[in-house]
Amino acid sequence: LSLERLEHLAGRRLQRIGLSATQRPLDEVARFLGGAAVGVSPGGSGVPAPSGGPGPGPGGETRSPRASTPADVGDSSSARGMPLEARSPAGASPSAVAGACARTARVETTEAGSITADETAGEELRTEFAAPALTPVWRPVTIVDAGTRRALELRIEVPVEDMARIGEPIEIPSGPAAQGPVRSSIWTAIHPRLLDLVREHRTTLIFVNSRRIAERLAAALNELAGEPLVRAHHGSLARAQRSEIEEALKAGRLRALVATSSLELGIDMGAVDLVAQIEAPPSVASGMQRIGRAGHRIDAPSTGVIFPKYRGDLVACAALTQAMTDGRVEATRHPRNPLDVLGQQIVAMTSVEPWSVDALYAAVRGAAPFAELSQTVFENVLDLLSGRFASDDFAELRPRATWDRVANTVIGREGSKRIAIVNGGTIPDRGLYGVFLAGSEKAHARVGELDEEMVFESKVGEVFLLGASSWRIEQITHDRVLVSPAPGQPGKMPFWHGDAASRPLETGQLIGRLVRELREVPRSAAVSRLVRGHQLERQAAENLLQYLEDQARATGDVPDDRTLVVERTRDELGDWRVCILSPLGGRVHAPWSMGLTARVRDQLGLDVETMWTNDGIVVRFPDSDVVPDVDALLPSPEDVEALVLRELGSTALFAAKFRENASRALLLPRRRPGARTPLWQQRKRAADLLAVAARFPTFPLLLETYRECLRDVFDMPALVGTLRALRDRSMRVTTVDTATPSPFAASLLFGFVANYIYDGDAPLAERRAQALSIDQGQLRELLGDAELRELLDADVLAAVEAELQQLEPRFRARGTDGIHDLLLRVGALSPDELRARCTSALVASGIDDLAQARRAVLLPVAGVQRHVAAEDAGRYRDALGVPLPQGLPEALLVPVRDPLGDLVSRYARTHAPFTIEEVAARFELPAARVEPVLEALVRRGRLVEGAFRPRGTRREWCDVDVLAVVRRRSLARARHAVEPVEPRVLGRFLTHWHGIARPRPGL
Repeated sequence: LSLERLEHLAGRRLQRIGLSATQRPLDEVARFLGGAAVGVSPGGSGVPAPSGGPGPGPGGETRSPRASTPADVGDSSSARGMPLEARSPAGASPSAVAGACARTARVETTEAGSITADETAGEELRTEFAAPALTPVWRPVTIVDAGTRRALELRIEVPVEDMARIGEPIEIPSGPAAQGPVRSSIWTAIHPRLLDLVREHRTTLIFVNSRRIAERLAAALNELAGEPLVRAHHGSLARAQRSEIEEALKAGRLRALVATSSLELGIDMGAVDLVAQIEAPPSVASGMQRIGRAGHRIDAPSTGVIFPKYRGDLVACAALTQAMTDGRVEATRHPRNPLDVLGQQIVAMTSVEPWSVDALYAAVRGAAPFAELSQTVFENVLDLLSGRFASDDFAELRPRATWDRVANTVIGREGSKRIAIVNGGTIPDRGLYGVFLAGSEKAHARVGELDEEMVFESKVGEVFLLGASSWRIEQITHDRVLVSPAPGQPGKMPFWHGDAASRPLETGQLIGRLVRELREVPRSAAVSRLVRGHQLERQAAENLLQYLEDQARATGDVPDDRTLVVERTRDELGDWRVCILSPLGGRVHAPWSMGLTARVRDQLGLDVETMWTNDGIVVRFPDSDVVPDVDALLPSPEDVEALVLRELGSTALFAAKFRENASRALLLPRRRPGARTPLWQQRKRAADLLAVAARFPTFPLLLETYRECLRDVFDMPALVGTLRALRDRSMRVTTVDTATPSPFAASLLFGFVANYIYDGDAPLAERRAQALSIDQGQLRELLGDAELRELLDADVLAAVEAELQQLEPRFRARGTDGIHDLLLRVGALSPDELRARCTSALVASGIDDLAQARRAVLLPVAGVQRHVAAEDAGRYRDALGVPLPQGLPEALLVPVRDPLGDLVSRYARTHAPFTIEEVAARFELPAARVEPVLEALVRRGRLVEGAFRPRGTRREWCDVDVLAVVRRRSLARARHAVEPVEPRVLGRFLTHWHGIARPRPGL
């Protein structure tokens, strides 16, 4: 979409070039690069978009779109024009979450029984939120397939004789200060071997899968070498720091770098002799990119060494190594209709210039991800950005653009350009603390960033490592950590919380197929295959086969691409732990875990605890004499989507994705560039927004969160196909009861314990329970809160209400958009009330422009002519019976669930404590009709009832957020009124406080 915007600004077609060695299928990537040849100009003239015409071919010839199926990519060094067309199965556009997000692609079982997802699922899948009969004409794209692969020289090393003995005690200390047995570790063997490799080569890159391991490994290698040979390189280092480290490596001042994916793509590191990979790479494509850093010349092979960390990792390394050598990368599927990105881009586009809705829709559909976006969903996003879903319960849900439904144009509101610039991008904000050099002249010298949890556990004076360099903490502020260099001093290791990568289905199938084929041949043949075809050293091959044999002795069968093993064992307390052992990866196991949780609850009435990894699922059942039924763990393929949908909305994953989507869509923006928003505050604001969004079934970001989870995070087609294969017996399920966990299950259970070790004491049933229905008034009396009349300051109450009513000069409306926001925030206002809330009479006259654009109307409310925002007209009609004029857009007149509750809630949010008579008079309603509304808002937690006004005598109500502000300011005012005492008074107080003034019995 950014390319579509760029072409519009340039006024001409731009040549687009994509280059990659690890993308498949090329047709899918070509569509993503070229986009769709649809669009009209921003003025709405209906002409093709700048890049929508025929384009030049490789030799200067013009290639025009053809209505034919794309040809296969075959011959090496071939170039061809590719007219692309979408091939989608017939069917209606999904209109609900289940239909929009849970539709599956074609997944089949082969004759041999393994699950295969159709490689063209990205093409044949009916895209989310697509129009029923909308088939884009894809722009012509020339694909040049070189038909060659880089030569890889790989080997897998296991630096210990027997990986099964890792973790065994090697020394048992004695004495009163003993801390427990010292256990063997793979790292004590990996460190010296890596150091040897670094010293044997001029330049070495060492890739790891996490930032913490990068820091730990770099520090360990430097300590073992006795000199600074190695530095760490990852995304939490500042760009200047990363550039400095990269230049040091190129110049030969560093012998090696320990890096995460920060050095995986698009960076020329010069002459790298060797790449070492610790643990299996996340995917085949990632592994090829990493190993490809070595020998970065056309005529030079890339040399790499892979070190597995544990026995299960050894199997994954062996499978991925062969796939990397063969160039079998995973299929790429570009996102379909990401509505959060769409919202961000529309704000950016309309903040520069006004767009007609038709032109904007056409420009958006020119980008491949939105080529089949339906008009209904598109307009739903416009509704969100223009404030149709605004709620009194979440004041942050402000309009970012103005949709003039009469002229059918969209233009950004005041400040929208700044918001789009400050919050642009798709990387989620995790509330990290910036690390800066201390000193006024170095205040902007950024070193990197730390996880907020680590900062909370740190204090001034401590030394920590970042980039394999030591830094001393000089000061910790609300949003940054100021440090000074501490060379040579030992420091604690930093840590970061992040999302672990889930194994793709294709990678899981590679692993499962390798296990099955190794089990089908004699041991000698298996060793030979691993050594020759998978580049394992003989010791590594022996370790791998021994691992499979140990598993077979424990469970009889070994899980592979055609066999699922369900292992049941009891833990130390006698509870059942059931392990579903499968290599298919986290994208299959995560939704499976949710589906079986719902199924077990429905069938057995049990709330079970589950955990999933790339290698299976752990389910903990409460103690029972009945053995857990395996059938309960296998939902039917027809029901699993509904079960996952029902469970998904209450998960932490859904809440996290919703928070990230809301931030990307500019609903939870940062205030200032570089400003840090604590993660806990982001979570709280996102939870408030989610509570509001849940009232609107078509809220775009709710749909987008379901879409992202079910499409991008989960692999629902693969799960449905797996369950269908299990039901059809093309995949086997074997069940075994064991006294102790098998080797495969042991690693799963280790992760299960780690996942729950810090969990709270509340059982699941209590977590789901509703709050008790108690008399809040009597509770406040017991807690002493009934004396707020004596605590709250009358001047503070008046000042807060003036701010909420926007009567304070700094809160008054300054323009037409400000008046519209004022009406949305405060509600209906008479002309005099409106003028009192504007900076000048000239500004107040902007209400005429709003009326002309049908963004505001004049209505008789409580016997007085008042200006009302068009978005609220339906509420006043349904709540108070106010007649509406003709010409208001029908989309703004759709009835809401509780119109009077919305009006009363907004009144409470914009007033200090009030009585029932005051709110009833504002709307000219009897108190008997208003009281039930107030009580309902109290039950929802939006209002509190009590005695708040000084010198008040009647029951009062107050919005909870308003009361919090009043209490905080009253307390601050009371503290300012406290006078200091004389030193001798303080001295007398201290002697009494510490018990010195009065003698104590005894010696």
